[in-house]
Amino acid sequence: MTPRTSVSARFFMIVSLGTALTLTACGISTQPQSASPTVSASASASVTGAPSPTSTAVYKPADAKGKAENVPVPVLPEAAKANTKEGVEAFARYWYDLMNFAYETGDLKPVNTVTGSGCASCSRVRPTVEEWNSGGKWIEGGKLSIVAADTKFTPDTGGNYQVIIQYHRQAISYHRSDGSVEQSSPKTSLQADIMIANFNNGAWTASNVDRIGG
Repeated sequence: MTPRTSVSARFFMIVSLGTALTLTACGISTQPQSASPTVSASASASVTGAPSPTSTAVYKPADAKGKAENVPVPVLPEAAKANTKEGVEAFARYWYDLMNFAYETGDLKPVNTVTGSGCASCSRVRPTVEEWNSGGKWIEGGKLSIVAADTKFTPDTGGNYQVIIQYHRQAISYHRSDGSVEQSSPKTSLQADIMIANFNNGAWTASNVDRIGG
């Protein structure tokens, strides 16, 4: 007599075999699938083709070892474009920023574009700026730090406005090409200039800038 358990075992085997055949026929595999090589290649290409970050030039002020590097050119502030009290005061500050730029780089073009040919202090400063930014020489320090710029905004008969600028000049050293110091001066006490400015063709120009009190 065949044991009852043999019938059950045979039935289980038949069902299991049928299930396996059904899964195979439907295209379903019970084996684990490997990662798609196409996806991996795309991801790799995406990472490889990513643009590298661009380096940004960093400003370095002049020191005892050498002249300033990567000095940014001052940008005319929006306020300085207006024919108003605030506008001419903002322009005066901008003008001194351009003068600081000239001291650091020897480039007088930006300040010359907004300055009249009759500027008294400019004619004294230009030779110094040009001389000490040539032949390997450089200027360390000397920044003009503005304390105040103020005007009553009352035009004279020629349509010119007076602006009083108060500032400190930082300590300054003039370096020869070998790095030695020709001359140096400490930070100055509070000084004052008077700027004569006029507004023509939609822009301010400094027709003259000179020291108050000589």
